Amino acid sequence: MKYSDDPNKQYHIQVGRGDVGRYAILPGDPKRCAKIAQYLDGAELVADSREFITYTGMLDGVKVSVTSTGIGGPSAAIAMEELARSGVDTFIRVGTCGGMQLDVKSGDLVIASGSIRMEGTSREYAPIEFPAVSDVHITAALMDAAQSLGVPYHVGVVQSKDSFYGQHSPEEKPVSYDLLNKWAAWKRLGCLASEMESAALCIVAASLGVRAGSCFLVMANQEREEAGLDNPVVHDTDMAIRTAVEAIRRLIADEGRK
Repeated sequence: MKYSDDPNKQYHIQVGRGDVGRYAILPGDPKRCAKIAQYLDGAELVADSREFITYTGMLDGVKVSVTSTGIGGPSAAIAMEELARSGVDTFIRVGTCGGMQLDVKSGDLVIASGSIRMEGTSREYAPIEFPAVSDVHITAALMDAAQSLGVPYHVGVVQSKDSFYGQHSPEEKPVSYDLLNKWAAWKRLGCLASEMESAALCIVAASLGVRAGSCFLVMANQEREEAGLDNPVVHDTDMAIRTAVEAIRRLIADEGRK
């Protein structure tokens, strides 16, 4: 069924084939789109619909797009589905996270190799036994980019959740017994950070036959706070953005100018 008034545009994000490139950067916050687009040549606003803002420009002679997804798995999945129908096959999520291990400090980057599916969206795409794994080529490109930029980074598993306040005030929730016990388990298993979209994006990508990866700025770390360690709150996502852009440069160089 076609829901859009314009048969050439996707219903929610209002883009179609030709509006976007093969590569897309996905921030959550629509306000970050213009900032990311500044790293592209000749970037133009191509759509502004709901929480989904899309810019498209050029990077090393190849068309690259930026689309915001809003907060959480449901809207991120919509963006990915509709972008994939419009020609995107490579997605890099850029956002923020909260550190969980004591060595994951404010201002560091976390590159997700995989995600804990503690959210609901991915369950409507794949059985829970199927892992949410980032694309290995995107992950390698993000690692190379972070290293070349000299930014401190960590690579590993992150937790994807649906409730922001379920993380930050779990003791107030009626299911505190479950939230607290699982949080303790994730820490013991070496989970690096907590965020809200990457598990859904990895599973949706697998279902569509496209590829996804994620790079996050660590805003703060509540475990460091609890341990009495230095824990400033940082908001500048520029290094995460630059890492994603540099990773796409590497992918373009490796894969040719399609």
